[in-house]
Amino acid sequence: MADLRLQQRVRASEAAFPDGDPHPPHYTAEERAVRDRLDSEETWLDGSWLDGPVAMVPLAQLYLRDVPVPCPPGGAGVDLLQVLWCPFDHPPEHYMPRSVVVWRSAAAVTEVLVSPPEPPVVVEEYVPEPCVVSPEQVTEYPNLADLSKELRDRIEDWSIRQAAAVAVEGGYEPYPESDYGSHLSVAPGWKVGGWPMWGYADPTPQPCSVCGTETEPLLTITSSEWDAGNGSWIPYEDQAAASCAPRDRRDMQHPTRVQIADCVTQQIYICPAAVEHPHIELMQ
Repeated sequence: MADLRLQQRVRASEAAFPDGDPHPPHYTAEERAVRDRLDSEETWLDGSWLDGPVAMVPLAQLYLRDVPVPCPPGGAGVDLLQVLWCPFDHPPEHYMPRSVVVWRSAAAVTEVLVSPPEPPVVVEEYVPEPCVVSPEQVTEYPNLADLSKELRDRIEDWSIRQAAAVAVEGGYEPYPESDYGSHLSVAPGWKVGGWPMWGYADPTPQPCSVCGTETEPLLTITSSEWDAGNGSWIPYEDQAAASCAPRDRRDMQHPTRVQIADCVTQQIYICPAAVEHPHIELMQ
C-alpha cells in the first residue's frame, strides 16, 4: 500500500499540470520504479503473495458518541465500530470486497501499531483515501420499491403536479418520479443506517443466517457522494465549491476514492437481535 500511496501522489502531481506544460514535474528514481512496477502485468500475474494470509484494509472507524449506529451491542463499554475489508473481489457469490465488522471499547485499545500489516498487492479502487468523518443526520424516505402500490400512486400524482409547476416556470421535468427518487428518497453517499438503496434487485427479505431475524442496514459504501441527478443532497457548505471546475468537482464527489464495480454501492446488514451473528453484504 505504501507503493500505491506513492503512485497516487505522483498522479496528483501530474494532474496539477495541464497537458503540454513546459515544466512538468520531475520524479525520483524510486517514484519511477514504483510506477513501473505497479503498471506491470507481471506484478499481478505473480500469485506467490496468495500463499499466506492477506492483511485487511481499514474501511471505517466510527465512535458511537458521534454516530447513532443502529443496533449497537449491549456490552459494557462498547463504543467503537470498526469495519475492515479484503481489498479484492470475492467471486463467485459477490464481485466486491469481503468485510469484517468489529465492535470494541475504545478504552481497551492501549497499544496502537506504529506499522500495521498491509497486503502486498491491492485493487486500487478498494483502498480508501483517509478522510475525517463529519457526521450529519438527515431525513430520507424509502425507495419507491419499498412502498405499497397505494403510496406509489400517491407519490406519482404528487410528482406530476411538481412537474407541471416546473413546466409553468419554463423548465422541463422528463420523469415525474425524479423529484421523489432524487431529492427525497434514499440519501446518496456513504451512510450509517437509513433506508436501503435497491438497484440490481427488488427488495427481498434478508434474514440472519443464524436466528432468522430480519437484518437491518448498518453501513452503505458508495462510489459517489452525489451526482448530477441528486445534487440537492450536497451539504450547504459545499454547494458553492461543487459548481467549480469538473476536476475539482470530481474530487468532491469521490473523497474516499473507493469504487464498487461500475460505480454502485455495497451494503452491510447486521442482525438486530445479536450483532455478533454473521453480517450480510449486498451490491446494489
